[in-house]
Amino acid sequence: MHKRTKIKIAIFVLMVGMACMFTAVVTDHWAVLSPRVDKVNETCEAAHFGLWRLCKKHIYMSSENYVEGHGCGPITLPGDENCTYFRHFTPGQDAEIFEYKTQKEYNISAAAISIFSLAFMILGSICLMGSCTGKGKGREYLLKPAGMFFAFAGLCSFISLEVMRQSVKRMIESEDTIWIEYYYAWSFACACTGFVLLFLTGIALLILSMPQMPRNPWETCMDAEPEQVE
Repeated sequence: MHKRTKIKIAIFVLMVGMACMFTAVVTDHWAVLSPRVDKVNETCEAAHFGLWRLCKKHIYMSSENYVEGHGCGPITLPGDENCTYFRHFTPGQDAEIFEYKTQKEYNISAAAISIFSLAFMILGSICLMGSCTGKGKGREYLLKPAGMFFAFAGLCSFISLEVMRQSVKRMIESEDTIWIEYYYAWSFACACTGFVLLFLTGIALLILSMPQMPRNPWETCMDAEPEQVE
């Protein structure tokens, strides 16, 4: 496969990864929490949240939806929903929301790291645009920082995912918690997909931008004829 074709494929995969990560950052379905349900034909409160908001949903549990020993939900059932923004950067703010203490320090870290991920994606996109519009060696040179920026974006995505996972784990394991069930939802899956695509494709783009390996054992990389990207 020609080098130019490989780079085009890498750019397409990066675009998919950026779309997945951006979707994860702006949506509120990273995790879903459910309290215990003891009676049927009553309303219970489930919650789902992301980096910026926590949403509480009032769900009517009929006998058709009730499963003994399980929590409130599923979250896809109809009900009134009320969303509140986490006040990440307000000092001195009480972090108690919806009858439990939010692990505010975890959410601050996850949100801040996700912003770094978006910043690296923007920088990588600028380098790619410069590579597409440039000529000669400058065109190839800009692929190197682009690959590094996208790899860094993927790494930040992974750290944000792990911080969010620890936040959910800590809330569930707390002695004061009302939640008995949890699962990671589609926003979390988007972030995982974005991490894999951005990190691996960023590394691949960095490798593609390197000088070609010598064809003969007595050549060095400096002696080898450079492969132009048209």
